[in-house]
Amino acid sequence: MTPKEVLEKWIDCFNASDVEGIAALYADDAVNHQVANAPVAGKEAIRRMFAGEFATAKMVCIVENIFEDGEWAILEWKDPLGLRGCGFFHIKNNLIVYQRGYWDKLSFLKQHNLPIE
Repeated sequence: MTPKEVLEKWIDCFNASDVEGIAALYADDAVNHQVANAPVAGKEAIRRMFAGEFATAKMVCIVENIFEDGEWAILEWKDPLGLRGCGFFHIKNNLIVYQRGYWDKLSFLKQHNLPIE
């Protein structure tokens, strides 16, 4: 698969709140760093992160743009509530080895009526 195809599967799993499906797309030693939070290292820790997030809020990724450059897929997204962000996915051997995401955490917490840390 191309990095773009892996990212498209990731988006499908994300929008379905499919914890096991999304976790399967990560390498065992992957790192997911949403810059508003501390990095999460390891497939199992990433699986737990998504399980917690999907249980906390209904999240929807509406694709605005997907770009591919070598081993990288880049996602520009929005959600139905107006939040926007982007994600960078380094993909090797059809697995995500590193993910970095940029989005406004304060706006997300307010939109979902979650406590502000």
